Amino acid sequence: MSEELDRVRQMWHLLEPLHAVLYYAPESFEEAAALGYRTDERWPSYFAWRAAPLGEAGADEVIGAFHSFSPAMVRAHVPAAWSVASADAVLAARTRAIDRTYRALLGERVAGPELAEAAGLVCRAAGAADTAGRPLAGANAALPWPDAPHLALWQAATILREHRGDGHIAALTGAGLDPVESLVSFAAIGAARPEVFASRGWGDEEWCTGRQRLVVRGLLAEDGTATAAGRALRAEVERRTDEAAAAPWRALGAGERERLVELLGPLWVAAIGSGLLPSETALGIGKV
Repeated sequence: MSEELDRVRQMWHLLEPLHAVLYYAPESFEEAAALGYRTDERWPSYFAWRAAPLGEAGADEVIGAFHSFSPAMVRAHVPAAWSVASADAVLAARTRAIDRTYRALLGERVAGPELAEAAGLVCRAAGAADTAGRPLAGANAALPWPDAPHLALWQAATILREHRGDGHIAALTGAGLDPVESLVSFAAIGAARPEVFASRGWGDEEWCTGRQRLVVRGLLAEDGTATAAGRALRAEVERRTDEAAAAPWRALGAGERERLVELLGPLWVAAIGSGLLPSETALGIGKV
């Protein structure tokens, strides 16, 4: 991997936890409950928080944009989410949730100059992202920018992670991997245990059928582990994903990128050290 793509991957690793705390923080569940969402599990609020920038989208739109979730799981939450609260109400609550979460997580750093500097740099990168053909990135980029630096940081991080995710879907599709095959092949290279990927709602029969299709293609062995060809294909998908995510970061100079790594480090430590985030996720961070 080139030095540039190494940096692109590093930026993703640093920013992803700062985005993802929304889906796990107690403040988020409190805001979701106030809207009327069930909070005995995270999925009712997850689908609402993440899909709201698309407007009151239907199931098919969310299935395509989210990609890795089973259609049945998406349909269990969308469009029912919008009968609980409108997309605009969800977006307003999302802003309150991340405001409260960051204040609890970061304390005095929320109002500090280092966070404001980091926000400025991440916002510049997000502003340079080409969102054509990238539905989730485009929808988040179209939202008004908040004035507070910590909220702007979260929004910029979200635009960039969705920009990367949209590009990742294109890379998977280009590799001939459908949604369930994408997860099966990722599990096969050790990105996470299959039980982690079960959170995406695919049934045992769907998983096994997807695995068999990959066996026929020579990408998996009969025991479900990746063959050399399977590992090579996944490596190519990750390389193409990094390449597709690289352009926004070229808006910053080399020194600015180095400075941003320095600024984001303590924020990343706070997010990871909070205990809010699972140690193993379907994104495979740190494994691929």
